[in-house]
Amino acid sequence: MKPILKLYRGYANEQELIVMGHVFKPTKKKDYNFQHSSFKNASSIISLFRIKTQANADVYLEHNNKKIHTKTLADGYFKFCIPLDQDNYGWVDYEVSIIFENKTITTKESYIRPKVGNLGIISDIDDTFLVSYTLNPIKKMYHLLFRNVASREIFDNVVPHYKALSLAGRSNEEEQNAFFYISSSEWNLYRFIVKFTEIHQLPKAVLLLKDIKTSLTNFFWTGRGSHNHKFDKIKHILEFYPNLKYVLIGDDSQHDPFLYEAISKIFPLTVKAIYIRQTGKQKKEKVIKALQNLETLNVTVCYFKNSSEAIAHSKLIGIIS
Repeated sequence: MKPILKLYRGYANEQELIVMGHVFKPTKKKDYNFQHSSFKNASSIISLFRIKTQANADVYLEHNNKKIHTKTLADGYFKFCIPLDQDNYGWVDYEVSIIFENKTITTKESYIRPKVGNLGIISDIDDTFLVSYTLNPIKKMYHLLFRNVASREIFDNVVPHYKALSLAGRSNEEEQNAFFYISSSEWNLYRFIVKFTEIHQLPKAVLLLKDIKTSLTNFFWTGRGSHNHKFDKIKHILEFYPNLKYVLIGDDSQHDPFLYEAISKIFPLTVKAIYIRQTGKQKKEKVIKALQNLETLNVTVCYFKNSSEAIAHSKLIGIIS
């Protein structure tokens, strides 16, 4: 058996590159099988939360013909934040390796480097594009455990809206706007989420998730608890790319409207539009008030039930054609 090296999509601006991943201890457990159904799927999902991380493991990033060395943190997570000296834009490949018993284990991923002045789109995941039943914890857990990724539902008209946003202001489909999926789901579910977005042909995006969990007890709290990390990660992205204009997309099942309201107050020139999906039968009074307050900050808002309404709104304000 050998350690497992997992990489995540990274991101870069004009001066800095950020890439990250985890190193896990050797295990006999098989990786998550996306074709499993019912109880086999449940077993695969649970195993994602029982994996053991490797602290203080040596990790090497190949960049500009240099090998840059760091070590994993206590939870097996590593992150390279390094100066960037190149002219590539769009999605760019990168390579990270670890050494085990004198053998090199190498994995490749990619990072996004958007051109200055374009649009940035930040979207929540659960109940924003992935039907997750956040308001019903038992139903949410049932679908996570007993419905494999291919059978999970996506909301109607999400894909054409997201695709249009990814190409807004672009002259061709080769260049796309930077997309970020920021969620209270943990890194344990990274591959599940990526696979879901690939099945439905959603825009390729950087995922920024919550700290990894490594026990079955923690599994039952997946996606719950404090959402401060979402605020911190959104704030970081807006600070990292100060010259982009942003569209923020979320839902009213938890705290997205209020997180986005706080972000807009801190970045009064940066947020262009906010979209909030209505998850219940009625629109929420607190959400309506938060969105009305955003409009006084010159942020365009849309509180919608079906993404067709969001598409019409984006056309109306000229974000998409």
